[in-house]
Amino acid sequence: MVAQPRQMSLSAFLSRDGNYHLAGWRHPDADADGGINIKRWINYVKILEDAKFDMLFIADGISPSGTDHLESMSHSPRGTGFEPLTMLSALSSVSTRLGLAATVNTTWCEPYLVARMMASLDYLSSGRAGWNLVTGRNAEDAKNFGRDSHFTYSDRYKRAEEFIDVVFGLWDSYDDDALLMDKASGRFFDPKKLHILNHRGNHFTIKGPLSVTRPPQGHPVVIQAGDSEPARELAARTADAMFTAQISLEGAKAFYADLKGRLAKFGRSPDSLKVLPGANVYVGRTREEAEEKFQTLVDLIPKEYAIQQLSVQLGGFDLSKFSPDEPMPQVDATLSRGNPMRWLAFAKENNLTLLQTALRAAASKSHWVVKGTAKDIADQMEEWFNGEACDGFNLLPPTVPGDLKDFIDLVLPELRRRGLFRTEYSGATLRDHLGLKRPADRSKRS
Repeated sequence: MVAQPRQMSLSAFLSRDGNYHLAGWRHPDADADGGINIKRWINYVKILEDAKFDMLFIADGISPSGTDHLESMSHSPRGTGFEPLTMLSALSSVSTRLGLAATVNTTWCEPYLVARMMASLDYLSSGRAGWNLVTGRNAEDAKNFGRDSHFTYSDRYKRAEEFIDVVFGLWDSYDDDALLMDKASGRFFDPKKLHILNHRGNHFTIKGPLSVTRPPQGHPVVIQAGDSEPARELAARTADAMFTAQISLEGAKAFYADLKGRLAKFGRSPDSLKVLPGANVYVGRTREEAEEKFQTLVDLIPKEYAIQQLSVQLGGFDLSKFSPDEPMPQVDATLSRGNPMRWLAFAKENNLTLLQTALRAAASKSHWVVKGTAKDIADQMEEWFNGEACDGFNLLPPTVPGDLKDFIDLVLPELRRRGLFRTEYSGATLRDHLGLKRPADRSKRS
């Protein structure tokens, strides 16, 4: 049997309004109402499924950020938007192959409800659900859940570790063949194949079982995002995919090697966890056109809002007291572990002011920015993919639908010509697309 060539996984990361760039909604050709217009999202799903992407990923924050600075906040459409699992449930009915994934927060949600919602989405989509597990760094979330301040970073991850174990246990409440639906005997399920969890831990006491039978994928695909030591350990132990923000090829290689190297101690193989760094792509028919696309959006960023949003990325550290034209200041951020040090290093290496750093962060947060022709883009993506820096990419379209369509029309044909991306789906579930095995139920595990 001839081994199939390794191909990239491609996810499309869309924010609430669809546009990844902070000022993307202001572009003359961009959709500005995606947060509250389901027809826009139906169109995005059709575009992505026609292009054979692995999945649509919807980023979500529970609470609007920056509510103490309403004038600054008024420049962003991201304070409003659909709850993502509700929207993905709707989108499951207008798609048949595209994976559907969203952020769900473990700090402010309860594991029983998350297990139930994700299992339901997996059934509604016939096995295409994915959950991006985050602990959340928005300091304003706490004030919407009865607290004056956020939990510490350490406490959030301790809760997340127990949270995911509970969810796994609940998804395994029923064996795959537990349902009998035997009308003659009156027996709907085999009681020997239903398992009561009876979990008692430091954060949760949950009896179970789940009120949804075992999901089509066994476990919906679990995605983790982060860079810290706790995030890497949690992903290595539990995740199927890892979203990561990497600015350089060298950094991406180091992250990839570190994360893959952790899997063996949890009894996992290197191919059981897919690493998908973000790619902020500006493609043009010429390099000059690509650069012009980038600069056009930079010019649309409100400067005060860019600084305020950098404060959010730094875990709520107040940057308003510093001069925007002075060098990027040292920060003491306690809510976020990955971004602060990365931005300090990036600003120092490039001799950037606070404002310059904020504008760069507004353009792509901590992600890789790649600009050029389709060949330029494909060359660099291929270098990362074949250079053990990733298993694919989490595409971050600066504007939608324009930059999304440009990537599909210009870059995908070049990737396919090189045999790096599929021309058709070979499976039906998100696990199939990612090349991941379906977890066996309890009765079949050794």
